[in-house]
Amino acid sequence: MARTPKILAISSAGGHWVQLQRLRVAWEGCDAVYVTTKEGYRDELIADAEKRHQPTPRFYRVVDANRWQKFRLLRQLLGIVMILVRERPDVIISTGAAAGFFALRLGKLMGARTIWVDSIANAGTLSLSGQKAGGCADLWLTQWEHLAATDGARGPAFKGSVV
Repeated sequence: MARTPKILAISSAGGHWVQLQRLRVAWEGCDAVYVTTKEGYRDELIADAEKRHQPTPRFYRVVDANRWQKFRLLRQLLGIVMILVRERPDVIISTGAAAGFFALRLGKLMGARTIWVDSIANAGTLSLSGQKAGGCADLWLTQWEHLAATDGARGPAFKGSVV
């Protein structure tokens, strides 16, 4: 009997999380693990699982951080390392930002398949995290057609938007 793939879905709170949740149908039936920067999302996941008569997914919170908060970034990175070692996901998907970048970068080194969906909020240019994560993503997507790579250039593909 084949093992159910383990998906680690990770994003920062707010719009990144909303976009990640809208993609959830794509990994329905898989062993899902969620990671974000806001503890309050745990209750939402539990309520949704109960409503759909699904098992309660595993949930982790990591410290929120951005590029100007070096110590918090280090704490976030260490938290993600511990989660990845514990969970050993087959696939990691993220809509951003720093937490998703770290998870994709480290997960790739651990042999996971990686997917980056750049935030729809970045209409003019790819996000900084998206630019960095693209190099280690097996599937790199943008939600804006004009930001997609063309003519075989290295860059994200456009397959539509989630919002």
